[in-house]
Amino acid sequence: MAFIQFHFFSEALGMQSEAYVIIPQRKTSGQIGVESQSSNEKYKCLYLLHGLSDDHTIWMRRTSIERYADKYGICVVMPCAHRSFYSNMDCGLKYYDYIAHELPSLICEFFNVSSRREDNFVAGLSMGGYGALKIALRDPDKFCAGAGLSAVTDVKSPYRKEFLSSIFGKGNSAPDEDDLFLLADNCANNPNRPKLFMACGTEDGLYPENVRLRDTLNSLGYDLFYTEEHGNHNWEFWDKHIQGVLEWMFT
Repeated sequence: MAFIQFHFFSEALGMQSEAYVIIPQRKTSGQIGVESQSSNEKYKCLYLLHGLSDDHTIWMRRTSIERYADKYGICVVMPCAHRSFYSNMDCGLKYYDYIAHELPSLICEFFNVSSRREDNFVAGLSMGGYGALKIALRDPDKFCAGAGLSAVTDVKSPYRKEFLSSIFGKGNSAPDEDDLFLLADNCANNPNRPKLFMACGTEDGLYPENVRLRDTLNSLGYDLFYTEEHGNHNWEFWDKHIQGVLEWMFT
């Protein structure tokens, strides 16, 4: 695998930005201790999103994502969205447009990555889990599957209202286009509705709202893989389950 610190100008944000990219290197037969998969085709791509307190470096620092991805011969793109909840912010920048629309186009422009819907995936943890599920449900014609680990699922919860005011507007709840429950309902009859993966620890404070979204998705007939186990909101849980996400997506 090659590891690239990708610096570029974002039109959506109006400024320079950065993402980490890991992508297969075709000839690595002399590399010891690595089982690499590559092909002459354009690569499938996973957009892997960070949580509220982190940035685009965190998956490389806290997990072996490069080694995990190498097994499947995929490209993984890790962008930075700061504390935006992957949204077009009321008092800030257009992070949804940046992550869901602009960045995939740039990745296809600069790297040997497929633009086909069936080759593009999105996953994340916590705030990034929310972002991944939202992107998959809002743009099902661009992404075939989304995975949320310990995802924030209810952005209209009253106890988040003040915190999210800079994102969705002071005194206002999240707009419908940022509400996972409404998006799930709106996308239910879309012929391209995405496959979804959810995992949450039973001791996680976000567990009850994950169960509610799980039940909603099941009632709407989504192709949902859901798993839960003893665990909390931490990297021990996410490092384990991102491996399950990759297996579910790419085998």
